[in-house]
Amino acid sequence: MFGLLALIVAAIFAGVALYVNIVEQPARLSLEDRALLAEWKPSYKRGAAMQAPLALVGFLFGMLAWWQTSHAGFLIGSIAIIAPWPWTLIAIKPTNDTLMATHPDQAGPQTRSLIVKWGALHGLRTVLGALATVAFLWACVPG
Repeated sequence: MFGLLALIVAAIFAGVALYVNIVEQPARLSLEDRALLAEWKPSYKRGAAMQAPLALVGFLFGMLAWWQTSHAGFLIGSIAIIAPWPWTLIAIKPTNDTLMATHPDQAGPQTRSLIVKWGALHGLRTVLGALATVAFLWACVPG
């Protein structure tokens, strides 16, 4: 049961992350610099409020499934789904902090460049979510 729950959570996490990369980020980049930053700020806060708990819950379910079954897929998936936390704190947070500290009236080409960089950094979250989903799926498939 925990394995299936981990798989569901990882699939939701991966889907949300993919949506950001292929739909939301390109759409926001079509805006002028001030509107771009003004859209990114609340979007990032809402996304973080959703993805961080999903990563934690997926990790916990995956670890419980690994504890019950000893299947390596649950351990791999658990590590992959929680890896966006340290990735965000180490690699993405400096960009986030700069963007959050910038007032929309001060937005310009440098702001746009940081949001493009943020999108590339966010791409690893998508990859990690997909990896977790595949690992959990492997562990859930009998045989």
